[in-house]
Amino acid sequence: MNYIELDLKVEPDFSEILMAELGEAGFESFVETEEGLLAYIQENDFDENEIHKLTAKYLELTTIAATWKSLERRNWNEEWEKSYEPIEVGDQIRVRAVFHESDPAFRYDLLIQPKMSFGTGHHETTWLVMNEQLGLPHEGLAVMDVGCGTGILAILAYKLGATQLLGFDIDEWAVENTRENFAMNDLPAEAEVFQGTITDVREEQVFGGILANINRNILLSEIPAYVKHLKPGGWLVTSGFYETDQADIERCAAENNLKKLRSNTRNQWATVVFQKLDNS
Repeated sequence: MNYIELDLKVEPDFSEILMAELGEAGFESFVETEEGLLAYIQENDFDENEIHKLTAKYLELTTIAATWKSLERRNWNEEWEKSYEPIEVGDQIRVRAVFHESDPAFRYDLLIQPKMSFGTGHHETTWLVMNEQLGLPHEGLAVMDVGCGTGILAILAYKLGATQLLGFDIDEWAVENTRENFAMNDLPAEAEVFQGTITDVREEQVFGGILANINRNILLSEIPAYVKHLKPGGWLVTSGFYETDQADIERCAAENNLKKLRSNTRNQWATVVFQKLDNS
């Protein structure tokens, strides 16, 4: 599946509000540039009319121009290798490519070779989730990674002691990439990855921890399903939404037998950690 790269030429002051609007429209990742903003969405979800409406709305406030193009598989690798730099989460986690040297100062060394630029650690929500993982129990747990992208969160879960892993994504590139990254990080062959959604997870499968870095609308729709696959006392990390949407996520979680443990924000993006209540 190809992605569309939307290139918005606009004043920097409008980047944040445009990211919020595009996030609601299904765009998955954003890169701020000197000239404005780059935004990415799966080709099947792209609606040209919505972009025309959006630019018309902001033309009343500022100068804005939009162009877009389809990104083929080869473009991701070429662009990524030109610009990728290792990512550090605190003083414990370092995410790097195979062409970077390892740094023994970091306890957790994660290797990735993404087919797309999502889930590399550069996006605020990926950083936020990894940061939260450091403070959660993983030892001996089964962990599920919802919308796994590059598989980076599941890889960290394994390095933190998880013994059973399940990841899935609707994008075939992501599934292929996750399998490659699992192999590069010496994850066990039993680590499962498939193309699909939460509805494809077997009913009897339950987890001690679930990682869900997706977006507001999917979380609000799927949190009840996550809870069914979560053991009592197990944790759920949610991210992929803005601070302004946090109240909605917390409300949905409370309605589904989840207790908030903590939350964090980074550049207006948010993550919230929940625990399933034991009502037995």
